[in-house]
Amino acid sequence: MRRYVGNSLARALVLLLLAPPVAASAQETGGSLPALPTDPVLARLIEESFDARPELRRADAALRAERERVPQAGALPDPVLSLGIQNDGFGEIMIGKMETSFYQVMLSQGLPWPGKRGLRTDVARLAADEAGATLTRARLGTEADVRRAYLDLLLARDRLELLQRLEGIWRTSAGVARARYEAGEGAQSDVLRAQLELNRLRQRRWGLEAQERTAVQTINRLRGRPVDEAIATTMSVRDLPMPALSSPDAALADALARSPELAQARLGTERGTKSVSLARRERFPDLNVNAGVMPRGGLDPMWQAGISISLPVWSYRKQNRAVAESRARAESSEASAEAVEQVLRLRVAERRSAYEAVAETARLFREGLLVQSRATADSTLAQYRVGRVTFASVLEANAGYIADEDGFLAAVVDAQRLAISAAEVSLDPVGLPGAGGAMTSGGMPGAGASGGGLSSGAPGAAAAAEAGPSASMTSGM
Repeated sequence: MRRYVGNSLARALVLLLLAPPVAASAQETGGSLPALPTDPVLARLIEESFDARPELRRADAALRAERERVPQAGALPDPVLSLGIQNDGFGEIMIGKMETSFYQVMLSQGLPWPGKRGLRTDVARLAADEAGATLTRARLGTEADVRRAYLDLLLARDRLELLQRLEGIWRTSAGVARARYEAGEGAQSDVLRAQLELNRLRQRRWGLEAQERTAVQTINRLRGRPVDEAIATTMSVRDLPMPALSSPDAALADALARSPELAQARLGTERGTKSVSLARRERFPDLNVNAGVMPRGGLDPMWQAGISISLPVWSYRKQNRAVAESRARAESSEASAEAVEQVLRLRVAERRSAYEAVAETARLFREGLLVQSRATADSTLAQYRVGRVTFASVLEANAGYIADEDGFLAAVVDAQRLAISAAEVSLDPVGLPGAGGAMTSGGMPGAGASGGGLSSGAPGAAAAAEAGPSASMTSGM
């Protein structure tokens, strides 16, 4: 029994695959993904999404806000101007008459202990860098979202085309069944069954058209356009090349260098270390210098200058606790960075395993399985014309042919999705490729496999003969 190598379990070993060279800067455009690299329609959709998506504007505004905090953190406290008067008695102003009566003009300036301003600036700068990593993730995610939705659109349109071919096959089969019945060589049930399958296919078309509309609406939302605005495509899934597979070391190095989550965690660790140093420095007192002049009218003016120092007498409840707090936060960030790196290594390995399985599946389809499946369907129909096989065999052969065609489309889409995840440096588990492939519930209607897609290979065997080649569409829709 021929099984589709890329069934849900086989493709669940998905992850590392190609790691295309992408700029490592946190402010870069999010990477040039390998999927559909030359499609001008896709390139335009991505650029429009970069310009329109509010999530990107929000992340960019947050980054600008954090950058504005950096000079504030290292600035000196504002100086204080004090104006006053001292007078002897309440009867009249005695300035110029009494030596102890005068106006007062005084300036004071707070001066943090040496090193505090620099550390505060460093902490604020690292917080801004973390916001930059958030923006990088938003850009990577935006491009990946557009590419995935575009793949969904191409796949839905290719499946509609495949459904149209399936309708043609069933019309031919129905014509043969009718001719045999009219000649007294076939059963009426064959004619009725062929007509039933044609009606089921018309029904299933609605589901595929809904999938196409959903993909269009998703793309339009991402680029800030009316959700039902039409999107013309010039490519099909069949036109997509299999992405190139980089070496394990190169893929891992690329992921570690470009991961926004890892960069953010490492920046958090560095910021935590600086915060510990700052908290320790806060134990030292701040200074305040002041100077003033006291005019006394016709008498010689007086002046004063002084310095004051804060006394950290409550350090056991404040500064010491702040040091412990900062140290704990630094340890938390360090553990987060370690966890993110472990997950990245896992995802890279998973993507590689999955891609190898999907690539082998696509190769088998391309190197003969599709041709053999079509030849089997044509041969079975020809034998049915002369009464050498039953109509159930025609059902099974047609189901197998469509299942293989859809399985090939699903394998190509799965490979592209893996490439997108690698370029996105996604931390999400690979999971089952239900959204893009036909492995779970999104399979090609009419493919003949019970359960909605290509969970088994061409022969729907008894299931196809009993339930018909359109049975899988009940869940595929």
